[in-house]
Amino acid sequence: MAIAWVFPGQGSQKPGMAEGVIDLPGARERFDRASALLGRDLLAICAGSEAGGSGDPGEPSDLNDTRNTQPALFVVESLLVDELHRQGRTALLVAGHSLGELVALYAAGVFDAETGLKLMRRRSELMAAAGGGAMTAVMGFDRDELERVVAATEGVVIANDNSAAQVVLSGTPEAVASVSATVRCKRAIPLAVSGAFHSPFMASAAAAFASELEAVPFADARVPVLSNADPRPETSASVLKERLRQQMTRGVRWRETMEGLQGAGITTAVEIGPGNVLSGLIKRSCPGLGTAQIAGTGDLGQ
Repeated sequence: MAIAWVFPGQGSQKPGMAEGVIDLPGARERFDRASALLGRDLLAICAGSEAGGSGDPGEPSDLNDTRNTQPALFVVESLLVDELHRQGRTALLVAGHSLGELVALYAAGVFDAETGLKLMRRRSELMAAAGGGAMTAVMGFDRDELERVVAATEGVVIANDNSAAQVVLSGTPEAVASVSATVRCKRAIPLAVSGAFHSPFMASAAAAFASELEAVPFADARVPVLSNADPRPETSASVLKERLRQQMTRGVRWRETMEGLQGAGITTAVEIGPGNVLSGLIKRSCPGLGTAQIAGTGDLGQ
């Protein structure tokens, strides 16, 4: 069986998601370290407890706040990776959707958990601060028409190319609304986000994150990584770092990632983290490619 590990991103979080990992070795220590970096109780936030905040209105206490969502998902998913490694389980390829790419890099041995936490904290802060944009999920459309309208509309891009039938638009609220209203589609659902993620409007945040990456040592990946900006399998540390630099301003090419899994002969894609968003996309897009989900200790076996 040829297995790939895939890691979900923002939108997969849910209150209580830490319950499935908190008894794993090193779990409380990793949550404590993340809480120390953030200045708030991440475990309490994962539980849906307002005790996660400091009481200061400026301090986020909601799991859906980007500044909490991204570190929380990294902690949960990285702990599951650690347990899989302890069990001697490996993957032939790894990939992650948006923030999930950082977990994929961790799973491939590109950097350690402490580095991942620091990068995720900075990434989440920068993305949360880059407000003023909008994102809308569009489903059931004609791709030629969509691409034509997007190309003719200033201030909007396809941020997440999730599948042949689902994309996410990102840009100014006016431009996103215009494209959503113009293109014939089954549904257009505005997303509850604070900015135009994965678009040129994230240029300032991306530049600041790139500066952070400069000082971070990357190792060559132990297994090939399919990046969001370029979903061709890669193990080179320098190439993977450059692709991560590009991620904030470029789209998530998940449709091509799924095609890459099939092309590499993967038979099962294991989604590691809460929910089954990526598994659902794979099931609808890749007939014959099996899926499985690992969200907690109950899914890990012995």
